Amino acid sequence: MKKIIILGSTGSIGENTLDVIRNHRDSFIIVGLSCHTRVAELLAQTEEFKPRAIAITGPGTELEFTGFPGKIYKGEAGLLDMIVDLDADIVVNGISGAKGLLPSFRAIESGKDCALANKETIVMAGPLFLRQASHLKRCIVPVDSEHSGLFQLLQQLDKKRVAGIIITASGGAFRCMPKEKLHTVTVEDALKHPTWNMGKKITIDSATLGNKGLEVIEAHYLFSMPLSKIKVVIHPQSLVHSLARTIDGCLFAQVSEPDMRMPIHYALFYPDATPSEYGTLDLAGKEFSFYPVDEEKYGMLSLAYRAAGAGEAYPVVYNAANEIAVEAFISGQIPFTGIPYIVERALEKEWEKIVGSIVGSIEDILAFDKAARRVTHEILLKIGRNK
Repeated sequence: MKKIIILGSTGSIGENTLDVIRNHRDSFIIVGLSCHTRVAELLAQTEEFKPRAIAITGPGTELEFTGFPGKIYKGEAGLLDMIVDLDADIVVNGISGAKGLLPSFRAIESGKDCALANKETIVMAGPLFLRQASHLKRCIVPVDSEHSGLFQLLQQLDKKRVAGIIITASGGAFRCMPKEKLHTVTVEDALKHPTWNMGKKITIDSATLGNKGLEVIEAHYLFSMPLSKIKVVIHPQSLVHSLARTIDGCLFAQVSEPDMRMPIHYALFYPDATPSEYGTLDLAGKEFSFYPVDEEKYGMLSLAYRAAGAGEAYPVVYNAANEIAVEAFISGQIPFTGIPYIVERALEKEWEKIVGSIVGSIEDILAFDKAARRVTHEILLKIGRNK
């Protein structure tokens, strides 16, 4: 039985992972779970799955776990200790945002494979993380539906045949809305995703296409793919998750129902292929449509290409500025259209002069992230003063 640690077990990725394991209890045993603040949900999970340890990174209290026989870790440092202390085969990293970076590194450094839903790990530290994983002979399997699809496609194709890759996007909540009206939309409007049920931050990222921007950067590093060979198209049905184009003009697609349990199932069982109860798609009666991305409406996508092309600190800045801008939108500080505006202002800074260049350590990356957040907050304050 494979031993599993699930980070962010009360979030969307975590809950879907638990559902997969529920259906394969003879193949997996959960040894560790973590949450940030949803302690009540974590308590229910511990009662069902009986892990050896849990970690609570937020202000939640462990008093509710008085009957829990395992070890309880507190805070972000405690979470990292739990990853190291537990004997496990795979760490499923479902933590959202930059806070998932150090847990990914700690997972591979402690000899565990990583089923990676935290795209920020690759966006912020892709070359370093992948180099260390290779050195330590650790396996990284992406859990995002698009990158899982690409991972599977590129395993089947000779790399010399691949001319490029295509990532699909639903278009988010505002796909059919004219860009002139976007400045008036509310947070509630942005959270009405047409096909996926995800967390608040990633759902808003879907509405701006910031998530596709992160995915372009992730694919660039994860698959060593030049940016010129990575394309994004709008596909409202969310049935085709990614495609690979070969040099002879053929397109190979990964197609399934929009069910996150599919890529999670694949990652947990990898490299074995096993039957899945999810995502079986009947093509009869289905429609597949594809549209180009309106780059004026979805400015976050072109900004991601700019950041990835600049390299060094710029992908870190893109991620940090986006996280802060999304939080500012949620709290009512800026309109929806303020998200790409703030990210663009942050990317315009001369980061070579602010932070220098990355010399290849996680400490450098964390320092760049801290600097990017400080500068982005200054941009926000300036906007507030100019209102």
